[in-house]
Amino acid sequence: MMNKNLLLLSSSRVKTTKYLAHAKTLIKNHLTNTHAANNQTVNNQDMITEVLFIPYAGVTINYDDYTAMVQTALSDLDIKVIGIQQCACAKTAVSEATAIMVGGGNTFHLLQQLYSFDLITAIQNKVNAGTPYIGWSAGSNIAGCSIKTTNDMPIVEPKSFAALNLVNFQLNPHYTDHNPPGHNGETREQRLAEFMVVNPQTSIMAIIEGSALQLKDDRLSLLITDDVDDVGYVFKAGKKIKISSATDLNFLLDNDTEITD
Repeated sequence: MMNKNLLLLSSSRVKTTKYLAHAKTLIKNHLTNTHAANNQTVNNQDMITEVLFIPYAGVTINYDDYTAMVQTALSDLDIKVIGIQQCACAKTAVSEATAIMVGGGNTFHLLQQLYSFDLITAIQNKVNAGTPYIGWSAGSNIAGCSIKTTNDMPIVEPKSFAALNLVNFQLNPHYTDHNPPGHNGETREQRLAEFMVVNPQTSIMAIIEGSALQLKDDRLSLLITDDVDDVGYVFKAGKKIKISSATDLNFLLDNDTEITD
């Protein structure tokens, strides 16, 4: 039995929505009626109201401003957002957090900072013990076994591409296979095909903007917000299958499972 509570959002916005506006209901639901850290149980109708925010994916925005932006976006949920950079000890902040939230930006920079502050194992231990984890974009990317399917440029070099491994597959947020007329670069699907050639045993979950993966109560599922298609994609061993919010995704948690078109 798993004890993980993960909400992995594809993006911080969908279409023209305000920052995190489309995700607030998902975030509220994820922080309600769940188990917090240190064996504290949240009452059935109560919500965790204090989260530790990790802004390390921010490069063109400083960490305090990034934290304030998230705080503003979630203010009507009465959630207090504490930036990890504001804490005396990052590892202690993680160990004492009742929920962990990781924002988007550059995935390479995010992972490099997590290694720099020696937070990989600390976060893994907390999340494996049941502390809710919420990420979007880069914050979702690092929940997979590596960042080898990120869309970002490697502006810094992390100690390793190995990520948090909270789920045993790869993630590709912001998935789209759009190819503008006249553009001769590879599509996202072609890039993922390259990964599959050298990693045929590893699944990739591609989530479109406005959707999210949730692992809760031992069930992995696709969540869809308003005004987006009810669809996601799983890639493995050169194959691509379409899934929906009705699909039981627990097969992704088994590395030996083959997918069929």
